[in-house]
Amino acid sequence: MKPLLLGLLCASLACTSFASSDQQQLEQKVNALRSAMIEGDRAALLALSAPQLSYGHSSGTMENQAEFVEKIASGKSDFVTMDLHEQSITLSGDTALVRHRLTADIKDGGVPNSIELGVLLVWQKQAGDWKLLARQAFKFPPKQ
Repeated sequence: MKPLLLGLLCASLACTSFASSDQQQLEQKVNALRSAMIEGDRAALLALSAPQLSYGHSSGTMENQAEFVEKIASGKSDFVTMDLHEQSITLSGDTALVRHRLTADIKDGGVPNSIELGVLLVWQKQAGDWKLLARQAFKFPPKQ
């Protein structure tokens, strides 16, 4: 009986360690995405996102990977600052859901603005590396 319990404990710890490692990797990926968006780093944006990327804005506009990368790298959409708050990560096999609040100072078409949005990121492990597969931003209802 003791070997069975020991085996179950070891398996449980291994799963916890694996999940913890994936969670840490995802936290690093989200931070790298944040930095790449602020810097307009085309190569990093391509490396972090999947070719199948579906990128949704709070306005309802949808972009594919090429459109998303070009808009950020060209400076058409310029993130001057970006802070992420209240982040949660949920793992399910090779898929991860990351939710957070995003506050940022931006320049869209050169026009400065401040935004606060909710964001859902869907990451997928592809060839052993986490890639951004989908993103959807949404506006919070007005405070009453």
